[in-house]
Amino acid sequence: MRLVFAGTPDFAAIALKALLGTHHTVVGVYSQPDRPAGRGRKLMPSPVKQVALDANIPVFQPESLKSEAAQQELAALKPDVMIVAAYGLILPKAVLDIPTHGCLNIHASLLPRWRGAAPIHRALAAGDQETGITIMQMDEGLDTGAMLLKSMTAIAPTDTGGSLHDRLADQGGEAIVEALRLLEKGELAGEAQNDDFACYAHKLVKDEGHIDWTRNAADIERLVRAFNPWPGTYTDLDTQRIRIHAATVLDEDSQQPPGTVLRREREGIDIACGTGTLRIVRVQLPGSRAQSVNDLINGGKQLLLPGQELH
Repeated sequence: MRLVFAGTPDFAAIALKALLGTHHTVVGVYSQPDRPAGRGRKLMPSPVKQVALDANIPVFQPESLKSEAAQQELAALKPDVMIVAAYGLILPKAVLDIPTHGCLNIHASLLPRWRGAAPIHRALAAGDQETGITIMQMDEGLDTGAMLLKSMTAIAPTDTGGSLHDRLADQGGEAIVEALRLLEKGELAGEAQNDDFACYAHKLVKDEGHIDWTRNAADIERLVRAFNPWPGTYTDLDTQRIRIHAATVLDEDSQQPPGTVLRREREGIDIACGTGTLRIVRVQLPGSRAQSVNDLINGGKQLLLPGQELH
């Protein structure tokens, strides 16, 4: 089949690589326009664009797919299927109708559980026991189309946003290849979503990483993992912003106000929460790299001492 692929970040690039290993032909790749990155703020190609360039596949980077010119450009590629993964642009109905078999989306959630921009992080933060990939027939709604194929993975107690992303990216590549195999055989059937079970996975914003110590310790620990490596979680000690990279939950309550440092030992720094206690085991101080609490103590920094209050 003639495939057009649309995607932007690493998650999508892994799926594109999987497709390039099949007998199908990727006739064009769509990705968002180059963005400035790094200290020099140079324009950088997206991971998807880089994969396409390495494979000598034509790349298209329109600001929008709403114009007639952009739609004609896509139609000229005569795609049998358009595959979309974390592209970042809305596909109008006119675009959805161009490929012979429509547009298939690689979505990082067991739909309809998490629709929207950040399903991986929201599943982790909510304490879901499992998540996965759904290959979906795209329609005009936001992740509302018929479900064509699902691939599940358990969420481990140690999973972070980063580890779950990488696992699901690999699964996404495998799932879309399998979906195309079934499509060729005429065995790819859609199942309607039940809107009653849908949640909206809002796009991540940095301010969400500011820890509210009145919350349950288990909720905070999941947030630390969900937002690792991005956007990260942090707390303030007076005027200093301290980033938290890893933590564990202690099943003990305190009479101290939430945010109070209870103990500072080599195993970790214990903080009173609304319910339970959070043990911070890896931190990052202003102007330095992430380090274990043991290294923090060895460095002699008189920070995060018992009685100090975080906010």
